[in-house]
Amino acid sequence: MALNALLSMNRSAQPLSLEEALQSARETKALHVGPQVIDRVAQEFSRLFPGKTAALVTDATLFSLIGKRLQDGFVSLGLLGPAPFIFPEEHVEAEDSFVERVEKALSAHNGIAVAVGSGTLNDLVKLASHRLGRPYICVATAASMDGYTAFGASITYRGSKQTFSCPAPLAVFADTNVIRHAPASMTASGYADLLAKVTAGADWILADALGVEAIDPRAWEIVQNGLKPALADPEGARTGDLQAITLLIEGLLLGGFAMQWSKSSRPASGAEHQFSHLWDMEHHVHEGHAPSHGFKVGVATLAVSAFYEFLLAYPMDTLDIDSCCNRWLNPTKAEAQTRRYFATSDFLDTALTETKAKYLPREDLRLQLIRLKENWPATVQQLRGQLIPFAEMKQRLQAVGAPTEPEQIGITRTRLRNSFIRAQQIRRRFTVLDLAVRTDTLHAGLAALFGPGGRWEIPPHN
Repeated sequence: MALNALLSMNRSAQPLSLEEALQSARETKALHVGPQVIDRVAQEFSRLFPGKTAALVTDATLFSLIGKRLQDGFVSLGLLGPAPFIFPEEHVEAEDSFVERVEKALSAHNGIAVAVGSGTLNDLVKLASHRLGRPYICVATAASMDGYTAFGASITYRGSKQTFSCPAPLAVFADTNVIRHAPASMTASGYADLLAKVTAGADWILADALGVEAIDPRAWEIVQNGLKPALADPEGARTGDLQAITLLIEGLLLGGFAMQWSKSSRPASGAEHQFSHLWDMEHHVHEGHAPSHGFKVGVATLAVSAFYEFLLAYPMDTLDIDSCCNRWLNPTKAEAQTRRYFATSDFLDTALTETKAKYLPREDLRLQLIRLKENWPATVQQLRGQLIPFAEMKQRLQAVGAPTEPEQIGITRTRLRNSFIRAQQIRRRFTVLDLAVRTDTLHAGLAALFGPGGRWEIPPHN
């Protein structure tokens, strides 16, 4: 999309309703959001799957809280098939061995899976059902992430966090009375994941401006038009205010619909998600467990936001294109650099594949940088309209109860700094990190953020 067209569209942007967004969904055919919708699950199931029986998949805690209530509803209509599959673990992981357990249980019968849980459990059932060639439905229990309605499942496979292509649920039920009583940390995680759509949108603006990946107008309006209203009340979300929770879960569901429409996570994921994926691939744990997806993304969103503020103040009109091109590594040296960065990692092959996929020949780099300089004033105008100032972002995350410092999720400042470099090399998606590498501004930006007087100043002894 041309940048001036996007500017015009944003000036007249109106939030899409869930019903309007649902019309753009490629897989989800029914969506129910509001108080007491949990009591409509069995009846809707009978309409969607005539002659089929339901197979609940959940964990022990959620089964006792709402799973038994759902089970009774299916029993009353004669729709309950096999015994529920209940994970006994306190912490269910988004890892392939857990998918295999669900797949094995579902393969023993012909029941349609009903995922009762939040992000991880939904992704496990999504991928397991897809492998068996079956649809499924989801009962959301927390406003903790945007994956309920998303195409694809984010699963760790052979040590590497990967997004597997698989359809979204045929129906989603989000009972706001259930969701508002979810643990506050889960709500905070979801808020942080939704806030990340701000920087993700900025990355897409950059990719569009440089001719790398055009903005899809429909996907953009689904996820972006109602984003800021959905983020307006972090305090209310933290305390379980019904309106704030409803807006939050609707915003998260809209993000998933945008991904369904485009069959890509691009509408809702940028550099901030690459940080999170990197830390997943590095098997990062804090206090015995992996921090939630939203908490990792939230800290990374602040990091990316701070870098954007550096970049928007940079005199791009004076960019020395010849110097950037002369410093650009040839393919052999670029591969050698990646091998050095990931020599001790168990995902070196992923890094090599992804960096090779987005490598740009020197002559193409020159053309791209010329385009960047020509479009930069208009690009800056659009980025300023998209981004939320760093200080305000941090205040919002604090208000909702999400971490705002890397140390709160077990990431040192040195590791956060290095993550800017490493995260750029694990995904082929064009983000602000790629712009920084191509304009040779990455290390200057890192010096500003982590050097003396920076937002995350690293003491000399570190």
